[in-house]
This record gives sequence, C-alpha cells and structure tokens, in this order.
Amino acid sequence: MMFTLTEVASLNDIQPTYRILKPWWDVFMDYLGLVMLMLAIFAMTMQITKDQVACLPCLEDPEEATGPKPNSFPQQTTQASSTASGAPIMTSVPLITKDMPDHIVHEIHTTHQHTSMMSEKYPSQPQPTGVRTNLDFQQYVFINQICYHVALPWYSKYFPYLTLIHTLVLMVSSNFWFKYPKTSSKIEHFVSILGRCFESPWTTKALSETACEDSEENKQRLTGTPSAPKQVSLEGKDDGANANSTTPMLGVKFSADKPMAEAPSSMTILDKKDGEQAKALFEKVRKFRAHVEDSDFIYKLYVAQTVVKTVKFILILSYTSTFLAKINFKHDCEPDIKQLTGYRKFFCTHNMAFMLNKLLISYMALILIYGMACLYSLFWVFRRPLKEYSFEKVREESSFSDIPDVKNDFAFLLHMVDQYDQLYSKRFGVFLSEVSENKLREISLNHEWTFEKLRQLVTRNPQDQQELHLFMLSGLPNAVFDLTDLEVLKLELIPEVRFSAKVSQMTSLQELHLCHCPAKVEQTGFAFLRDHLRCLHVKFTDVAEIPTWVYLLRSLRELNLIGNLSSENNKMIGLESMRDLRHLKTLCLKSNLTKMPTNITELSPHLIKLVVHNDGTKLLVLNSLKKMTSLIELELHTCELERIPHAIFSLTNLQELDLKSNNIRTIEEIISFQHLKRLTCLKLWHNKIITIPSSIGQVKSLEALHLSHNKLESLPPALFTLPKLRHLDLGHNSITILPPDVGLLHNLQHLAINSNKLEVLPKPLFRCNKLKVLCLGNNALTVLPEAVGQLVQLTQLELRGNCLDRLPAQLGNCRMLRRSGLVVEDHLFDALPVEVKESISQETPASFTSGL
Repeated sequence: MMFTLTEVASLNDIQPTYRILKPWWDVFMDYLGLVMLMLAIFAMTMQITKDQVACLPCLEDPEEATGPKPNSFPQQTTQASSTASGAPIMTSVPLITKDMPDHIVHEIHTTHQHTSMMSEKYPSQPQPTGVRTNLDFQQYVFINQICYHVALPWYSKYFPYLTLIHTLVLMVSSNFWFKYPKTSSKIEHFVSILGRCFESPWTTKALSETACEDSEENKQRLTGTPSAPKQVSLEGKDDGANANSTTPMLGVKFSADKPMAEAPSSMTILDKKDGEQAKALFEKVRKFRAHVEDSDFIYKLYVAQTVVKTVKFILILSYTSTFLAKINFKHDCEPDIKQLTGYRKFFCTHNMAFMLNKLLISYMALILIYGMACLYSLFWVFRRPLKEYSFEKVREESSFSDIPDVKNDFAFLLHMVDQYDQLYSKRFGVFLSEVSENKLREISLNHEWTFEKLRQLVTRNPQDQQELHLFMLSGLPNAVFDLTDLEVLKLELIPEVRFSAKVSQMTSLQELHLCHCPAKVEQTGFAFLRDHLRCLHVKFTDVAEIPTWVYLLRSLRELNLIGNLSSENNKMIGLESMRDLRHLKTLCLKSNLTKMPTNITELSPHLIKLVVHNDGTKLLVLNSLKKMTSLIELELHTCELERIPHAIFSLTNLQELDLKSNNIRTIEEIISFQHLKRLTCLKLWHNKIITIPSSIGQVKSLEALHLSHNKLESLPPALFTLPKLRHLDLGHNSITILPPDVGLLHNLQHLAINSNKLEVLPKPLFRCNKLKVLCLGNNALTVLPEAVGQLVQLTQLELRGNCLDRLPAQLGNCRMLRRSGLVVEDHLFDALPVEVKESISQETPASFTSGL
C-alpha cells in the first residue's frame, strides 16, 4: 500500500474545537465512514494479495482430448505392458534422433526400462481417472490471466476500489463546510469567540447577577457590562418599548428596560484585565455578527453537503444491490485462444468470491445505516427554520430582555451549537445584550447644550461651509443632530461620542473631524454616514482609538488618519476592512511610519492620492507602493529619505510627486522618471540636493519642477530642454549664474530664482514671453535689463532685496503688471516715470475681474 490507514483516516479529522458544531448524526456518520474506510482497505489488501482465478478446459469435441500438446518433444508410442484386465497400457517414449548425444540416448533408454519394470512389478495399481488436458503450467498461468479479465465481472475486480472512493467522497462531504475557505474562516472565528464567551469571567458574573432578579432587593439592580465599568447611561422611553428589536451598534452601545441612575457596585469586582477582555469580546461579537448575519452561505453549504451525501447513498445502494448476485465462485470463460491451447471453453473458479460477497453485504448494511442518518439530517434541516434564532428563553431566564434575535448564518451556527449544549448559546447571548449609558449624564448634557446655544457656535470656514467645533464635552449633545444645515462637524477631546439614528437628519453633513474622540454609531446612523459622509479626519494617540466603522464608509472620498502608526502597531490598524472603502480617492497618513502598511494596497484600484507625512521617522520599506498603480498624486514628506525610492518608478499613472523635507542629496535616479509618461509635476524642495544630473532632460513630460530650498550652485543645460516646462522654482539655493539656455523654455510661465546669488540676468530670459510670475528677490542684481518690457503677460515681479539703482521705464510695457504684483522697494518704484507709475498703479476692470 502507498499509504497507511492512519494517513487515510486523517481526511476525516477536524479540529477538536469544531466538535461543538457537529450534531450526533454527523458524529455517527463520521464513525460509519471510518468503518467503511477500514472495510475498503481490508478488501483492497485481500484482493491485491490473494485475488485470482483457476481455470480448466471444458471438452466439447472428442478431438480436443487427443489434440496435440504444444511445445512438447516428438514422442513415439510403444506397448510397455498390460493391465490386470488385459488392456494394454501405452507409454510414451521420446523419439530418438540421429543428432542426439550419446548420454541423452542412454538416459532415455534407462528411463524407459525403469518405467517398464515398474509396470510389470505393480500390474494391479489403479490408473488415474479424468480428462487428460495435455497443457503445461505456463499455459495454465496464461489462461488464468486471460479469464480473470474476460470472464470475471468488473464489480468483482473493482469493488474494493469503488468502496474506497465512495467512502472518501462521503468523508470529504461530511466535513466540507469546515474546510471550504468562505465558511471555514467564519466558523473558526465563531468557535473562537464562542469559547471565549463561554469561559469569560464576565459571562459568569452577568448570569449570576440576573439569577437574583426574583429577590426583592435585587429587582432594582441593572446588570451592567464591562465596557462601561464606571457609568451606565440609559435610553429613553422609546428604547424600553422596542428593546427586543434594538439594533446593535457598531461601537459599544447598550440598552435596558429599567433605567437606573446607578450601576451595580458588583460591576467593579471584575479586575481590569477581565474587563478589557470582555470589552474586546463585545467588539468581536458585534463585528462577527455584522459580518455573518447578512448571508446564509454556511447554511446553504451544509444543506448542499447533506443532500450530496443522501444522493450518494441512494446511488451506491441502488447499483451495488444489482451486482450482489454477480459475485459468484464459478464462471465460464470462452477466450479466443484455441489456436494457442487447443481448447475453446474453460471452467474457472474465483477464490475471493465468498469473501467479496460477505464484504459487499457488510458494506451495503453500513451504507443503509449511513443513509438513514443522512435522511434524519435532512429532516432536521428542513423541519425547523434554522435561519432564525430566538433568545426568548434566555431573555426569560436571565432578564436580558434586550438580547436581539439573530438570523441567517449566525442563527444556523447557534442552532448547531444547541445540538451540542444549549448552555453555550445562553452564555453567548450575554455578549449580544445592550445596556445604555447613564441617562442622567445624557440629560444633563442636553440641558446645558441646547439647540439655540449650539446654533450660535456655527461659523463659516474658508471654504464657505457651515462648521461647528465642539471641544472637551462629556458627550455629544442630541441637539447637534437638529442642525440640519451643518456641513462640517469637528469634535475634539470628547470621551464618549455616539451617533444615534437622529444623525440621518443632518442631510448636509459631508465632513467630520474626530480629534481624540472614541466614536460609536448605531446601525441606522451608520447607514446614513456610510452613504453621505465624504471626508473624515481622525486624530488619535493610539491606533486602537480609530473607530472600526470608519473602514466601512463606502461613500468616503477622503480619509485623514493622524496619530501613532509606528511599526509595532501596524498590525493593529485593522486595515483588512479597507477594501470596503470602495470610493476612497485620497488617503492621508500623518504619523511616524517605519514602513508602508501593506493593507493599503487593497485601495489600489481606486486610490488616486496618497499623502504620508512622517514626523521625522525614517520610512524604510516602500515596496507596497509598487501595487498602487492607480496613484496620480504621491506626497512623502519628512520621511528621512536619502534617495528617490525605486518603488515610485512602478507608478505608471503618476502625475505629481512631492518629496518635500527629506534628506535627498543626489537625484541620479531621475532618469527613471522618463518611464512615467504622465509625470507633470516633480517637487524635490526642502532637501539637500547639490547638483542636477543632465539626465533630467529625459523627463520630457515635466511641466512643473520645484527645487527650492536645496544646495544647488549651478544648473545643467539639459534642464532647459524640457519642452513643456511651465513652472520652475529654484529659490533659496546658491545659484550664481542663470544660463542663457533659459530662453529655450518657450512655455515657461512661472520662474522663481529668488534668494540665490545672481548678479546678472541673461538677455535670453526675456524671450520667455509667456512668463507671468518672475521672482528675483534677495539676489545680488545691480541692473534690471530693459528687455523686461518684452514680458507683456507678466503679472507678478519680485525684485526686493537686490542692489538695484533704478527700474527701467520699459516696465510700463508690461500691461498686465499692477502695483500689488510688483514687489520692490518704494524708493525704486517712486523713481519711475509718472506715466509708468500711473499705468502700473491703475486697476482696470479687466484686471480687477481677472483678479477675482
């Protein structure tokens, strides 16, 4: 055998923790499958080692009995002796030829004489009866092999193999839902949560509290939750009336029927560690419910595998029973080999027929029992509504009247658990219960912050949007939800923020800021935010403070995360849910990353702008960027980069790259930007670049180049061969000479070379007649050439901080230049001719309109 029984049986093994999801019929069928597997392997072993047929020829014609014996020596017949009855006995004597050696001839004579003597010595010995076949051993082996394949029914030969295949199919079907990727992850998660809920100290404490509800002194006590160990807030009267239909929150929200102003003192008995674990369990149960309850795939898969097993049972039983009578011991064989043996028909026996017959009967009996278990399983599946689960009994016994009923796969898993032990679902229900916050604090907050008071705090931001900024409150006032025209809501340092269903009234709300505000949201409120919120800013100290529902806002266009996302916390970001942010276009991470979170690649199909502002922490790993092929804009600020990252060269759709405030000293890799055909804007400002390589001339698509605040001393001629360059910023360097090749930039509209060491301006500069902005301040210029008058489209000219004695009168030819755009010392402006000053100082309607 190629494998052992233990190895084959492992196909039926499942994790021991899954036993709580296996009802008795599944366990029974697993054992039956193991027995059938052992039976199949036993039958295969027997057949491989002992299976054969034995065949003898059947005489139909007299000639067949005297037919020649193939492959024998030529023989001569002599009369050796007579029997007691006087009948002659014929003995065969090999024919002696001339060519035989003498010792062979002598041996033949000796043997013949010995035979004759024995016949004479024992004349009365009975002779054997039967049919003489004249076949040798090799011919019998050949005939047995032929007849094994010709005369033996196929089921007798392949029954053990079919049994093994059928058993393996049944075993795989039995545990398929535990192995299938789309269900195994949910099942594993459910079993893990269920076990923790069952063993949690909070579960025991909560049930023991409610067990005392019948006593008079405990009737007014409200069982709390570890997620709010100091305060219990309360829902309004409407919540009490609809407690059974309360929808869960995506944050931690609880409701109760009996409002109480004070939480039970026993809540503090749980130590901090147990309380933190219980809070984590509430969060996990809530997330798991939201993930599982919206589908019934696990239920359908279990039903499908049960149906498959039932159909398989019917198929096996139906065709196996027809072959039971065909497994016989005796078989007739008529192979077409008469020309080889002299016989046409043979009579054969199959030595394994008896054993196979008994094994087949045993196998059919096992299959029949297996099928009865399958039929019962189907009866159970379709008899009860397994996609609905009610905690009514648990609510009655534990006084948790707010435990919601569940449905779909969540309900089905709980039904399966009940077949193992109903105590599991009872203890699990504790973590589905909701208890409100302290209603007194909520009422106090709402009394203080009325609608009128909040309305007075609404302002207009620079984008002309209505904005409300709330700072250091104990909670979020309900009156906020009545500000239906509010567009931007900023919440800062509010310890408990809860968005109720009333948030759906804020139809104009598009931007939300949460600055150190752990926020929770009800299901109805979340549905509104999910569909309407466009921009979200979250500022936090630890990544765990980011609300989980943030990653489910499918209509979100811009997400800003500001806080600690260091490498040891990257795995806690929970970005596996970011795939739901299907419309996110801009992601801004202001943090201290040491490597790019790998999970942001899930946004690669639709993210077009990525901003990473590191707080001086060196960003080492950028491989995740390679997959962000849809990026159009990329900003990596203060990341301590020393070279241009190679991962950027894979971003074929990139149009704007900003590497501000790094430690880049050399940009030799800039030649690789020629492969980024869409790159139009390159910002390498605030670095330590010393020289610009000539390969920059290969980046033909550049339209804007920012190299300010570096250590440049000279400019290569290749810089001025960029045909599309419109914006060139070289300010705050140590450049002493502006090459005359600058005149080749015919499309240049903005040139900033302020705060350098220029002494002379080349005349070809003024051939760039499309220039609108020319910044020459803080240099060593002594003369402004009269050719400046050729820049007829100039709207801004900065000259302050030079060594100029006067300004040329030709400035008057710059018809678009106005006094507000001319940055120069007052005495130089006053020295201009009167008509020039008047031309520059006037505000024409056209220029005024364009200014607006």
